Amino acid sequence: MNKHLTVSELTEQIRQNLENSFSYIFVEGEISNLRPASSGHLYFNLKDSGAKIDAVMFKNKFKTLSFDPKDGMLVRVRGNLSVYAPRGTYSIVCEEMEIAGTGVILAMLEKRKQKLAAEGLFDSEKKISLPRFPSVVGVVSSPTGAAVRDILNILQRRASAVKVIIIPAPVQGDDAAPIIAARIRQANEWKLADVLIVGRGGGSLEDLLPFSDEEVVRAVADSEIPIVSAVGHEIDWALSDFAADLRAPTPSAAAELVSENFSAIEDSILSIRRNLHSVMRTRLEKARLLLKPFDIHDMEYRFRAILQPRLIRFDDAKEELINSVSNKISEFKNRIRLSSEVIKAGSPLAAMERGFSLVTDSEGKIILSAAKIKKGDKLKIRPLKGEIEAIVNSAQI
Repeated sequence: MNKHLTVSELTEQIRQNLENSFSYIFVEGEISNLRPASSGHLYFNLKDSGAKIDAVMFKNKFKTLSFDPKDGMLVRVRGNLSVYAPRGTYSIVCEEMEIAGTGVILAMLEKRKQKLAAEGLFDSEKKISLPRFPSVVGVVSSPTGAAVRDILNILQRRASAVKVIIIPAPVQGDDAAPIIAARIRQANEWKLADVLIVGRGGGSLEDLLPFSDEEVVRAVADSEIPIVSAVGHEIDWALSDFAADLRAPTPSAAAELVSENFSAIEDSILSIRRNLHSVMRTRLEKARLLLKPFDIHDMEYRFRAILQPRLIRFDDAKEELINSVSNKISEFKNRIRLSSEVIKAGSPLAAMERGFSLVTDSEGKIILSAAKIKKGDKLKIRPLKGEIEAIVNSAQI
């Protein structure tokens, strides 16, 4: 008891005990969360009303089955327990599998289906046709799910003018069904859309159960807005499929169905465009045939007679414009020259060129009056070139 086991040692002891004690077992349970792998192996859960266990059937055994396992199917398997040490989990490795009967969930759904069908909820007379060109499409689904992204991508590509309203609702779990039903009723009460897509992406049979809930099915059947049911992948189904006005195998297919007429109109426009081009080509060819008898030299003479007077007028206008621009340029040059001379005449340098000099005191201040200096002050005299230093002997005003 004083020896401390490592996790690996403990797991190895558990593995030896379990695998040796349960090396040959028969287990009956309902398949759920079926996950075929790309490797060819089949992963799933076996469950009953009180427990669930992981199970796997490897490719070489799976290929020998005479039926396709599905979620909700009650089966009997033979195999052994195996412990997967890296995750500390155990599972049944199935060697054989046979159908044991209808699963509990499937039996429940079939009973509910018969009840609702007897009430007329699935009658074809109650189905509403989809609008040809819906302006608003409502989507009752999880706003973060892949199904919504697929729907938005397809509608943007096929019918970008259509407005899409996401009506958020959880799509699995115990709370999902009443919220989905409430969203459908709210969309009808507030007239949010011209058509509704109700659904989600693929999942296990349990994941899709909210869309088979009686409240949801009744809300779908009572909807005054046409509903396209898009639950899961192609092989999946829910009772809302039967109550909806149209069933789509996937959410992407639902988006294609509600935008189908937009695509058809686009194809029609392209066809009309091709026909219009064909008619135009035919008429142009006919015009060429009608013009063919006219002599080309005669046509050239006629065009020259029309164009020549206009070309002369263009030449005259061009010459007049050139002369006008040249005169303006000469006028501006003269004005610039005169302005330059005026500026130059007012420049101090011009005065200094005529013999004037700039006189400053020792601090560099310009002397403007003899009253500002006195005998003995040092002055700087700046003629045009150079600099002269001087001392004042006398200053007179």
